[in-house]
Amino acid sequence: MASILAGDIRKGVTFEYNGKGVYTVTEFQHVKPGKGAAFVRATLKNVVTGQVLSDITFNPTAKLETAQVETRKMTYSYTDGEFYNFMDPDTFEIIPLNYDQVEDALKYIKENDTVTIKFLHGTAFSVEPENFVELKVVECEPGVKGNTATNALKNATVETGATIQVPMFVEEGEVIRIDTRSGEYMSRVGK
Repeated sequence: MASILAGDIRKGVTFEYNGKGVYTVTEFQHVKPGKGAAFVRATLKNVVTGQVLSDITFNPTAKLETAQVETRKMTYSYTDGEFYNFMDPDTFEIIPLNYDQVEDALKYIKENDTVTIKFLHGTAFSVEPENFVELKVVECEPGVKGNTATNALKNATVETGATIQVPMFVEEGEVIRIDTRSGEYMSRVGK
């Protein structure tokens, strides 16, 4: 099995943690206190159970056993109310996932969108949308005349139901580009 030094961990790295299961890093910080040795503080999420461990510290030179995670590009096909179904475009295999497994990705995906699904020992545990998506604004407050030159933001609801902070000049019916990693508005694409 491959290993990684704790000082090299980044968001998204997956590894075995103290025999408690396989965890992925959701947040990390390299800390160099005035006194004492440097360390890495991380928040970990169990890829199977979803359990979150906060403020876990590691010596930067500690070796962590990386987990063999398989990733596959798949297409979001449909939901039947209970499961969200994803199709492998090569084999046409359908993989049903429950709401807890797809909750974060649902804000940015619609039917026929391509996603990346991560598997551990053949079991899906994570759905990630593309880094940038284009979604239509279905509801937002009108811009106030004369308030378009400032950095003022307003809430806009996109077609997937997610609420995004957008500049005042964005209007209903427009298509906007969103960075799914941060949930931030990037630009207008058109109508």
